Amino acid sequence: MADPGARPFDGVRIEGEGFRLRAWRQDDLDALLRHADDPQVPRGLSERFPHPYTRADGEAFLAGRVVDLRHPVFAIEIDGEACGGIAVRPQAGERAHGAELGYWLGRAHWGQGHMTRVVAAYVAWVVPALALRRIEANVLDTNPGSARVLEKNGFAEEGIRRAAVLKPDGLHDLRLFGRLFGA
Repeated sequence: MADPGARPFDGVRIEGEGFRLRAWRQDDLDALLRHADDPQVPRGLSERFPHPYTRADGEAFLAGRVVDLRHPVFAIEIDGEACGGIAVRPQAGERAHGAELGYWLGRAHWGQGHMTRVVAAYVAWVVPALALRRIEANVLDTNPGSARVLEKNGFAEEGIRRAAVLKPDGLHDLRLFGRLFGA
């Protein structure tokens, strides 16, 4: 039986132009808090990404109590510190050929093209690593930058889930993007 605490992707390093992708480490806590505790960062993310982002939230995340760290959940490292994250959540059963992509980046690094390059590098690695045939991503209607990142990486908008999310400022649509591989 596999070790439930094992993190099979801990040794993976993906080098890109101006960034590195790697497993999260305990010593990333201070950088995580610095970049995640910004009210602009979670505005386009799911409620699993809280605000304010507290030390307890960061500790829970790094301990694997928020997302399954046995999956390829990577820190985005720029200038020597973790300042964002990217991951896929593999699906199961008849959908096991697919995964849902999610990512975030600290505001200090917005508008510099980093996330477009990060998504390209991560997808190029994760598709063969997990033998994926499909990746999808949901984008909140108030986050056109994330939609552009996906489109630049070959994702197509497949539909809109109207009034799918209730945020403090009201109901929002979710835009569904997908990309097929080797199909």
